[in-house]
Amino acid sequence: MATMHKFIAVLLLLMCGTVHAQIRGKVTSEDGVPIPFANVILENTYKSTTANDKGEYAINVQEKGRYTLLFQSIGYKTKKEAVTVTAFPHQLDVVLQDETYQLDEVVISNKEDPAYAIMRSAIANKKQNSAKTGRFEADFYSKGIFKVEDVPERIMGIKVEDEEESILDSTGSGIIYLSETVSKIKFEQPNKLKERIVASKISGNDNGFSYNTARGTFYNFYNDYIDLDINMVSPLADNAFNYYKFSFEGSFFDENETQINKIKVIPRRDKEPVFEGYIYIVENSWAISAIDFDIKGYRMQQPMLDVLNLKQNFTYNTKNNVWAKNSQTFDFKAGAFGIKFMGKFTHVYNNYVFKDSFDEGVFGKEIVYIEKDSNKKDSLYWNKMRPVPLTEEEVTDYIKKDSIQTLHTSEVYLDSIDKKSNKFGVFDVLTGYTYRNSKNKTSYSYGGVLDPTQASFNTVQGWNFNTDLSFRKYDEVTGKYTTMGAVFNYGIAEDRLRVRGFFSHTFNRINNASLYLSGGNEVAQFNSAEPITKLQNMVSSLFFKDNYMKLYDNTFASAQYQQRVATGLFMMGNVQYTRRRALQNNTDYVLIKNKDAYLSNNPLDPTNDALAFETHNLMKASVYARINFGQKYITRPYSRVMVSDANYPTIHLQYQKGFAASESEYEYDFVAARVYYGTTLGNKGDFDINLKGGKFFNADGISFIDYKHFNGNQTHVGSGQSYLNVFNLLPYYTHSTNDQYFEMHTEHNFKGYIMNKVPLLNKLQWNLVLGYHQISTPDYKPYSEFTAGFDNIGIGKFRMLRIDYVRSYQSGFKTDGIIFGLKFLDVID
Repeated sequence: MATMHKFIAVLLLLMCGTVHAQIRGKVTSEDGVPIPFANVILENTYKSTTANDKGEYAINVQEKGRYTLLFQSIGYKTKKEAVTVTAFPHQLDVVLQDETYQLDEVVISNKEDPAYAIMRSAIANKKQNSAKTGRFEADFYSKGIFKVEDVPERIMGIKVEDEEESILDSTGSGIIYLSETVSKIKFEQPNKLKERIVASKISGNDNGFSYNTARGTFYNFYNDYIDLDINMVSPLADNAFNYYKFSFEGSFFDENETQINKIKVIPRRDKEPVFEGYIYIVENSWAISAIDFDIKGYRMQQPMLDVLNLKQNFTYNTKNNVWAKNSQTFDFKAGAFGIKFMGKFTHVYNNYVFKDSFDEGVFGKEIVYIEKDSNKKDSLYWNKMRPVPLTEEEVTDYIKKDSIQTLHTSEVYLDSIDKKSNKFGVFDVLTGYTYRNSKNKTSYSYGGVLDPTQASFNTVQGWNFNTDLSFRKYDEVTGKYTTMGAVFNYGIAEDRLRVRGFFSHTFNRINNASLYLSGGNEVAQFNSAEPITKLQNMVSSLFFKDNYMKLYDNTFASAQYQQRVATGLFMMGNVQYTRRRALQNNTDYVLIKNKDAYLSNNPLDPTNDALAFETHNLMKASVYARINFGQKYITRPYSRVMVSDANYPTIHLQYQKGFAASESEYEYDFVAARVYYGTTLGNKGDFDINLKGGKFFNADGISFIDYKHFNGNQTHVGSGQSYLNVFNLLPYYTHSTNDQYFEMHTEHNFKGYIMNKVPLLNKLQWNLVLGYHQISTPDYKPYSEFTAGFDNIGIGKFRMLRIDYVRSYQSGFKTDGIIFGLKFLDVID
């Protein structure tokens, strides 16, 4: 019965597609091979479609009558077909002939290849040609698909899929993501966009919204650079001849007797951010008529990516003499751990209306609006509006995954899954247990006591272990989310159990209004920014007897509320009570024996085991604001997604007051500001700067805990992608202040701009990184660090290492050292 149900559903989908397609058919080569992604255009209009990867196309027309269709594909002659439609659907299959290129008589001489003259003309006219399509309205369609091959049954002992509901076939291959989007867009160069998504579809998720939007798909090769996570140098860049060689492959005449020149684009140096393939340039106007480029993953600094093929096709309209892009396709291959990934994105532009100007206010802070019921469109709508026919594989994927979703959201299924997973086993006492009620979207969890990621070591507690009890309730549609629970921490050497409770509630995803309550007892670092992680401290203590982490006992109660007040303005308020008590070392345990003793837990006097401070109480209140200038947003039903503009800095402001202390000397006022700015300098890399400043008032006798502490590093191990908030050789508490301060961090990552030009060294694919860091306080002469190092170090696809040489200065040279960057530490800690 289930098989018959699926057969009928497939049949209905295909029948609906036939009814609405109107003019449809298949595009093949002379030897009968389907031509994927061929373009089909109604002549002298901006109404077009693209064939699927089986060469099948479908295009809607308003009424019966006579039409002229153009069939185009890179490497084939454009074919013009006049057709009289008397009934729908009208079948029209087309065979395209291989393009024949004319080469002028070749004379062996020292003269340059004719491609260079053509490319110089194209570069000289690029602004004019770009401006012709620089402001328009259009209909936009996008389809994205991800597939995998050779997925093993288990990865690291974990079963990949349930055999009964597997979306992969017997070879471990299949579609893992399929989605479509229909939208209306308004665009103005260089990057102004207004998009309204009217239909969105994800296979197997009728509550989801596709991320296949027009945003981020405008790859304009008339510009100097193409942003593909790294700025790739366009073959039409002003400095293109420094990066490319060009070869004239011949020319042909299109259906309008316009000469099109085929130019082969050849990188001068392999490791640089460059394209290779073919660009087609129109004679006399020097506009782009087509692009067919391969992009190697290592050139994009995306080692997991093998190769990405980008095609763009342009159509000439004799009414306004404009070459406009009608389609764009991405086809990429990637892989890791023996698993192969493939992906295809198809973009179709229809019904262009070119503008001289837009009304004021068209391009505001909202760049994408997704209509509330856009993900509820039925198959009749999609078969009528979809410009690219689905393949049989895609139809099957929609039906299979939609039926699985129907099953998974049914009350009977949810109850059966909960009943199965909610069984309590004997070993759950040690490993943890979760009770779920999927219908009510609630869960109760116990963390267990054998989770190795929850164990750590420090000299105050010795080996200590965490477990927790928690409750969670969530609503995926509205974004409401509530969680509460308690965390239990036991230290063996200290022989003490600490308990901390928490409650949090997110009210919505429009402004992310959230309330957080917490309280209890914990050990905390003197520097609340926690510059040394538990993992780093554990390794440095147990292997090298360097106990850098300094802890105190904190009994506290805290309440915090935060929300986005306006676009680009986020605010947070916090009030807390805290009772601080000093702690001492309770263990001398070490894995690798040595004669050295652990330093004390007193950051002010590491050689003295005396208590760092007297026990005291304090109330603290703080207000924080983050301002993102130029911030824009995407409106989704029940949520709003912020999109930052890289052209503007981000500003952080804070005011904090300590009051109602057990002793008045612990009370203070504190103001601080921070400015962060990052930008990409063409193809010359990324520049980032982080400036901080602040001042205490009435703070002469405050607790050392409330000082401004700077993020030092004494482990010679770095983590994270950049070092914009840390001093690489600074002891953790030597420069802490209760006065005014100024802090600066800058880095420039050349992203291969220099290394790619050095013979032999360019094969390493390393990135040169230069940095500068400084602190200024009244009590010390300025401290500064100069850094020079290499990022993107690794082998093959795995490049998670960085190494820096650091020299520090304070009234002259102070010290130097090597920092080993393990960028994966932030993930596993």
